[in-house]
Amino acid sequence: MVTIIVLAALVIGFFIFASLYTDYAWFAQLGFQQVLTTRWIAGTLMFLAGFLGMAVPVYVSIALAFRFRPVYAKLNSQLDRYQQVIEPLRRAVMIGIPVVLGLFAGLATAGRWSMVLEYFNRTPFGQKDPQFGLDIGFYVFELPFWRSIVAYSSAVVLIAGIAALAATYLYGALRFGGREVRISKAARIQLAVTAAVYVALQAVSLWLDQYAALTKDNPLITGAQYTDVNAVIPGREIMAGIAAIVAILFIVTAVIGRWRISIVGTGLLLVAAIVIGGIYPWIVQRIQVKPSERTYESAFIERNIKATRDAYGVSGVQEQNYDATTEASSGALAQDAQTTANIRLIDPKIVSDTFSQLQQYRQYYQFPDQLDVDRYDIDGQTEDTVIAVRDIDLDGLSSQANTQYNRTFVYTHGFGVTAAYGNQRASDGKPVFLESGIPSNGQLGNYQERVYFGETSPPYSIVGGPEGSKNIELDYPAGSDDSDGGNATTTYQGNGGPSLGGFFNRLVYAAKFQSEQILLSDAVNRDSQILYDRDPIQRVQKVAPYLKLDSDAYPAIVDHRIQWIVDGYTTSDAYPYSQSQSLSDTVAGTDSSAFRTDQVNYIRNSVKATVDAYTGKVTLYAWDTEDPVLKTWQKIFPTSTQPVSQMSAELLDHVRYPTDLFKVQRSILGTYHVTNANSFYSGDDAWNTPQETTTGTTDSEANSDTVSQTTTNALGTRTTASQGNLQDPYYLTMKVPGQDTAYSLYTTYIPQQSAGANNRNVLTGYLAVDSDAGGAGKGEKASNYGKLTLLTMPKTDNIPGPAQVQSLFNGDTTVSQELNILKRGNSTVKQGNLLTLPVGGGFLYVQPVYVQSTSSGSYPLLQKVLVAFGDKIAFEDTLDQALNELFDGDSGAAAGDQGAANGSGSTGSSDSGSSGSGSSGSGSADSGSGSSDSSGDSGSSSGGSSSGGSGGSSSDTGNQALDRALADARSALQDRQKAYADNDLVAAAEADKRLQDAIEAATEAENGN
Repeated sequence: MVTIIVLAALVIGFFIFASLYTDYAWFAQLGFQQVLTTRWIAGTLMFLAGFLGMAVPVYVSIALAFRFRPVYAKLNSQLDRYQQVIEPLRRAVMIGIPVVLGLFAGLATAGRWSMVLEYFNRTPFGQKDPQFGLDIGFYVFELPFWRSIVAYSSAVVLIAGIAALAATYLYGALRFGGREVRISKAARIQLAVTAAVYVALQAVSLWLDQYAALTKDNPLITGAQYTDVNAVIPGREIMAGIAAIVAILFIVTAVIGRWRISIVGTGLLLVAAIVIGGIYPWIVQRIQVKPSERTYESAFIERNIKATRDAYGVSGVQEQNYDATTEASSGALAQDAQTTANIRLIDPKIVSDTFSQLQQYRQYYQFPDQLDVDRYDIDGQTEDTVIAVRDIDLDGLSSQANTQYNRTFVYTHGFGVTAAYGNQRASDGKPVFLESGIPSNGQLGNYQERVYFGETSPPYSIVGGPEGSKNIELDYPAGSDDSDGGNATTTYQGNGGPSLGGFFNRLVYAAKFQSEQILLSDAVNRDSQILYDRDPIQRVQKVAPYLKLDSDAYPAIVDHRIQWIVDGYTTSDAYPYSQSQSLSDTVAGTDSSAFRTDQVNYIRNSVKATVDAYTGKVTLYAWDTEDPVLKTWQKIFPTSTQPVSQMSAELLDHVRYPTDLFKVQRSILGTYHVTNANSFYSGDDAWNTPQETTTGTTDSEANSDTVSQTTTNALGTRTTASQGNLQDPYYLTMKVPGQDTAYSLYTTYIPQQSAGANNRNVLTGYLAVDSDAGGAGKGEKASNYGKLTLLTMPKTDNIPGPAQVQSLFNGDTTVSQELNILKRGNSTVKQGNLLTLPVGGGFLYVQPVYVQSTSSGSYPLLQKVLVAFGDKIAFEDTLDQALNELFDGDSGAAAGDQGAANGSGSTGSSDSGSSGSGSSGSGSADSGSGSSDSSGDSGSSSGGSSSGGSGGSSSDTGNQALDRALADARSALQDRQKAYADNDLVAAAEADKRLQDAIEAATEAENGN
C-alpha cells in the first residue's frame, strides 16, 4: 500500500513538474521568463503569507487555550467524554486544523499577487478626488490593498477566537451553570484581547469604508451623493471612533475582569450602527433630499460627469453642431469626393463564404466567419481593404487523412492572406482582390506567407528538422491531388517553440499533451520544436496578464511579414466618481445581467501588441505612456514592454483605434455628452446606440436574435426592453465635417427610450474617432490619432436614423419588387452593413445587397446597392449609379465601383479566381453558384425606379446614333416602371433587356463619336 501511495505521489509530482517546466520553457523561448518567475515568486510568497497568517494565529490561539487550561477543573460528564475522545488526537487536531485552514487561506491569497505588486509599485495619477483631496492612485492601488488586509485579518482573528472559545469550553476554562458563567483569568484575557483586536479591525474597516463610498454604485450615479457625504461618511467616522473605544473597553475587561462595560459598549456600537448607519441616512434621503433631489444632487452629478469623462478618456471630445440637410441636390457630394470614392461596399460579415469559395482552395484551409478591415498604400493611394488570413483547419481533413501523425507533423500551418478592395466589385458581383492565390500574388509585395500562429492553429504541432532532411510539412497545394508528390512541402526554419531535441523534453511534453507520439515517433528529431498556445490573443494574454485584450486580433502585412495586431487595455473599477459598467456587456452590445464581475470605470488603450504569424514572437509596445496603471506594471515587469519609438513606420500605418475601447466610450458618451447637471438629471438628452438593423438577410429571421436590455434613467427607475444587438461601429476612410480626411471609426446615436415608449429612431448624434496612427514616420504617432469628434443634431431636426432608413428600404414598393426578382430561382438576399456618412451637408446611408443561391457551394455576390439621403432612396446595380440617381442625376463624385455594372470592372486584380499554383478557378462548384440566373439578370439591370445612371437627360447630343439609343433607353425605362407598377414581371424583364441593349448601343455610339 505504501509503495502504491509513493508511486502515485511520484506520478502526480512528475505531472506537476512537467507543467511548470513546460511553462518556463514556453516563456523563456519568447523572452518573457521574468513575467513567469515574477508571478511564481509573488504567488508563492502570497501563499506562504496567507498560510502562515492563518495557521500561526489559529495554532497559537488553540495552544494558549490548552496551555493555560484549568488543571483541576470539574467537568460535567459530557465534556469529560469529549476530552477522552479528543485527547489521543489532540496533537493532530492542534496542528491539523491550522494547517488545513492555512492551506485554504494560502490558496485564496495566492491569487491576489497582482494587487499586492500594484500596491508596492504604485504610481500617482496626479489628480485628486473632489471629496477628500486624495490622489486617485490611493483609490486604485492603496484602498483595495488595505481593505483586503483588514478583511483577511478580521477573518483570521474571528476564526482564531472561535477556536479559542471552543478550546476553553472543552477544557473547562469556560463553564455555564444555570444563569452563571464562569471563566478563568487566562481564558478571559485571551478572549477579551481577541475581541479587542477584532473590534479594532472593524474600526479600521469602517474608517476605510468612507473612502469606498466614492466608488459605490448608486441608482443615480457612481460615487458619493448628498446623503453619503452628509450622513453616511460622517456616520462611518463616528462608528469607527465608537468601535475604537469598544476595543479599548475589551482591553479593560482583560485587565480588571469586568465584562459588563465591554458588553454594554458592544451593544451601543450595534445601536449606533442601526441609528447612525441606517436610520439617519434614510431620513436625510427621504425627508430632505428626495423632495428636491435635483437641487441637492447637482454638485455630485457634476463630480460624476467630470470623473467619468476623464476616466474613460473622452473629456477631450470635440463637440460641434451639425445642422444636417435632408434635401438631396445635384452635385451635393462634390466636396466629399474622397469620402465617396472610399465608401466600403464589401461587408466583412457576409463575404467570408465568398472568400472561402474563391480563395480557400483546399478543405484543410479556412477563413474566419468575420473578416477584418484594414488599409494599404496601393500605387500611392490609400485603399480600404477587407483582409483575411488563410488559416489551417484540421477539422476539414478527410477521414483518411485525419490521422494523429498528419495532425501533428504534416498539416502544421496556414498559408498567406487574401485581400479585396473594400470599395470595388467585379461586374458579376465578386470582390476585386488585390492579393490572392497560393502562393500569393498581388499588390502587397513579397512577405513570409506561412501562418504557424493563427486564430485557428492546431493545439500543438511538431515542426523543424536538420538541414538536408526530408520535408514532411505540407506547405501549399501545388498539384491536382493531395499526395505528397503533388503538393509543396517545407520544414519550419523559425524559432517559434521550445525544443524537443532531448529525451527529457520529449518526455515532459508527452506528459503535458498526453501523447505517446511525442515520445515515440521517428518524426521527432534533434532539431524539432513544439508549437502550442498559438492563438495571438492567447499568447499576448499569457505574457501580459495585467491587460484586458480587445476581442479582435487583426492581421497586417508589416515589413514583409504577417503580423497580428492586438490591443491591450489597463482597467480599474476603483476610479472615484466614475460611472461603472460591465466591460463584456458593453463590448457585446447587450445588458444581460446586473451582477457582472467585470465592472470597470477606468480604461486606457495602454499597449499595442504584435504577434509574428511565422515565429510567434510577441512584442508589447507601451502605447499610452501617461497611464499610471501601465507605469506601475512597467515597474513590476521592467523588460516586458518596448517604447513606441521602436515601432516601424509600416507598423504604425496599420495600427488603428480599437473597436472595443470605442464601444465603451460610445456607451459612456451616450449619456455623458451632457455636461450640465440639471439636463443630465432629467435625462432629456440621453442617447442610445441603434440596434443592428439587419443580420444579413431579408427573411423573417433577420432580427430574431434579441436580448433583454436593462437601462436606468436619471431617477433610478430600471426598465427592461427586448432588443437586438447594438449596431457595430465601422471603419471608413472619410472626411468628418470640420476635420481632414482620415481612416476613421464611427457610430451613430438615437434618443434613449424605455420599453413600450413611442420609440423615435431619429439621428441625434454621430461619433467618429481618427484611427490613423501612421504617416509621421518610425516611432511617431500621428498627431490627430485618437481625436474624438461628436456631431450633434439640433433637437428640432428629424434626421432619419438607421432603423428608419432600413424601414424605408424594406417598405419601398419598387425595392421590394426588385428584391423579389432577386429571390427568384431559390436564391436568398442578404442586406449588408448599413453605413452612415456625414456628406453632402447631411447623412448618406449606403447598404450593399448580396444574392446567394441556396445550392451547395454557393456564396454571396454583390448585386445591388441601396442608398438614402433624407427620405429619398435609390436602388441600383452599383453605388455610383445609385448616388447619381439619388442626387438628381449627378452626385458630383465618383464611387469606387464606377463602371462595374457594364462589365468594365474596377481596377486591381479583378479575376476573383486568380492565380497561384494551387487549384484554379473560383473555388466553387460553378460560376453560377453565387446566384440564380434570375438574380444574375436583375444584377445587370439598372434597377429601382431610377434612370440607370443616365440621369434621364433629354438633351440633343448632336450624335444621331447616341440620341436614338438614349430615346430607346428612356422608352424602355418607362415601360419597365409601368410593368413594375402593374406587377407584370415578364414585361419588366423584357423592358430590362431592351434597356440593357439601349445602354450598350449608347456606349458604342459615344465611343464612336
